[in-house]
Amino acid sequence: MSASGGTKAIVAALGANLAIAVAKFVAFAFSGSSSMLAEGVHSVADSGNQALLLLGGKKARRKASEEHPFGYGRERYIYGFLVSIVLFTIGGVFALYEGYEKIAEPHELDNWYWPIGVLVFAIIAEGFSFRTAIKESDELRGQQSWRSFIRTAKAPELPVVLLEDFGALVGLVLALGGVGLTLATGDGIWDGIGTMCIGALLVLIALVLAAETKSLLLGEAAGPEQVARIREAAADGESVLGVIHMRTLHLGPEELLVAAKISVRHDDTAAQVARAIDEAEARIRAAVPIARVIYLEPDIYSEAAAAAGEDPAATPGGPGA
Repeated sequence: MSASGGTKAIVAALGANLAIAVAKFVAFAFSGSSSMLAEGVHSVADSGNQALLLLGGKKARRKASEEHPFGYGRERYIYGFLVSIVLFTIGGVFALYEGYEKIAEPHELDNWYWPIGVLVFAIIAEGFSFRTAIKESDELRGQQSWRSFIRTAKAPELPVVLLEDFGALVGLVLALGGVGLTLATGDGIWDGIGTMCIGALLVLIALVLAAETKSLLLGEAAGPEQVARIREAAADGESVLGVIHMRTLHLGPEELLVAAKISVRHDDTAAQVARAIDEAEARIRAAVPIARVIYLEPDIYSEAAAAAGEDPAATPGGPGA
């Protein structure tokens, strides 16, 4: 997995969640807190999710084959989508069920210091994991807002870890609140309410992740800045006069397919056109290194040809425009 895949953030989250899961189950065994049980299952689900992301990154590195000529880069999207399903079913739905059971049959907590101590430890550990994910994401986020970064990131790992860690921290605070109110009032219903809130939060995060990874699975184009750089690089004004129309598609987070119809001079020889295409491909790869699969079709520019391509982004001011 490449650096942009956020391997460091995934490993940090995996280590933190495994340690936290063990601590939460111990706390549940001694206290009977449903919040602790829900949080323990949540941490196990998160650990499984990080393992899935690492597995997806490994599978995505396989070389292209005759059956899959464009490679396996989308494996990372598939495993990112699986993470959202696991988070929804095992994390969110289970927590909602446990919360309902605790509200229906509330009981006081035993050995209250166990859940309190574990929650404080878990908040510290999750905070470390979240800090690592933020640091890794900042290198890619640039000037984008966090909301924009999560919506537009082509590598699914960092948004997944960010949302998981954020949800885990908020969930821990909710669990701490539920346990604290149960201790203060002597009414176990607050522990159940805290658990229900955790479940609702996890379901919401899972739905957001599912929507974003579904878009990646369907196939997303390059970002506007990359498209602009590709267009600028393709046309040199001499051998390639302009881009008539173009399509881009992410084959994976770090692999982009570019297909374009380019305008060449009507009196160029076949050798000149072939050389112009080779040079245009080299310029595109230099401008956007992830553009690894490029297909350029030469043509004589005309307004009718551009219209037939149904591309509203046809080069403005180009030949014949």
